[in-house]
Amino acid sequence: MKVLIIEDETLAANSLIRLLKGVQADIEIESEILTSVSNATKWLASHPHPDLIFSDIQLSDGLSFSIFENIICGSPIIFTTAYDEYAIRAFKLNSIDYLLKPIDERDLRLALQKYSKLSTVSWSEQFKSFIEYRQQPEVKKYKTRFLAQQGQALIPVNVEQVSYFQKDQLIYLHTFDGNKLIDEHETLDELESLINPALFFRANRQFLIQKNAVNKIKTTHKGLLVELKGAIQQIEVSREKATAFKNWML
Repeated sequence: MKVLIIEDETLAANSLIRLLKGVQADIEIESEILTSVSNATKWLASHPHPDLIFSDIQLSDGLSFSIFENIICGSPIIFTTAYDEYAIRAFKLNSIDYLLKPIDERDLRLALQKYSKLSTVSWSEQFKSFIEYRQQPEVKKYKTRFLAQQGQALIPVNVEQVSYFQKDQLIYLHTFDGNKLIDEHETLDELESLINPALFFRANRQFLIQKNAVNKIKTTHKGLLVELKGAIQQIEVSREKATAFKNWML
């Protein structure tokens, strides 16, 4: 199976290549890693298309979606992203897959299994539906109020009161005044699709943090260490997500 990688971060591309070679022996990676919308569009216009494409969403010169809006692509695509603000709900609605960085081996295996069962016809129809969805004017209302549980009581919490969400078996909502409540949602992925990405950032698989909660950011050999106001726990942001996090903070 031939795989093309569209990714502008060398570290992320090399990590994905190692994972792919480790999970499936017959994978052949195209020798050229495409790093921009411009060179990916030119490459796909002049080369036979691979069996599968892994594409980062945010590239150096724009969103990779525009590549596939301008090129008729017969290859299934698995999008990769360090953060969630780009139409993840649309992926789910149209069975377009995505992997959250840093990519987990188990998630990668599941994505490959899914695409091994996907026919070219069904892929083309799903992707056409996805593109049409993206081209519609987007009017989205983000969730501004949560109903959280404390003991036997349900407590309404405005989004401005939320410091961060934490996954620890259940999903917990932490407020600025130190309350730890049980959130009504089952996964952080679900929460990501409902809240404003300008206000919340998916720091890692366990934490969604509010911008106004950030007190201090430290650089480490692993990436970033984020200190939140009034919170004892410090939250790690990987090197792969560090640039996105800094841009989000501006």
